[in-house]
Amino acid sequence: MVSFMNNQKQQKPTLSGQRFKTRKRDEKERFDPTQFQDCIIQGLTETGTDLEAVAKFLDASGAKLDYRRYAETLFDILVAGGMLAPGGTLADDMMRTDVCVFAAQEDLETMQAFAQ
Repeated sequence: MVSFMNNQKQQKPTLSGQRFKTRKRDEKERFDPTQFQDCIIQGLTETGTDLEAVAKFLDASGAKLDYRRYAETLFDILVAGGMLAPGGTLADDMMRTDVCVFAAQEDLETMQAFAQ
């Protein structure tokens, strides 16, 4: 007869202070629209009022900034010049930019250039 008692596995010793590995899908990035706004407005002020330079900046920063996550904030910045507070007014304590639709000249050519 064969004894099945030898088939039991011995438990391996563990070290105290062991770190558990987390998967990338389990790591959550913090939602911080003010930091996103600061990065966008800083880039827009560096480019000036040239819409070609603004488009190049937005294309280049799209790889490192998450436009999908902060789409509402990006829309507020490009249209109104900053993040909107509840009620539709610009937040007073936030940074603002002059490269936006609300600060542009009110003629057809300028509006078409902003739309493109």
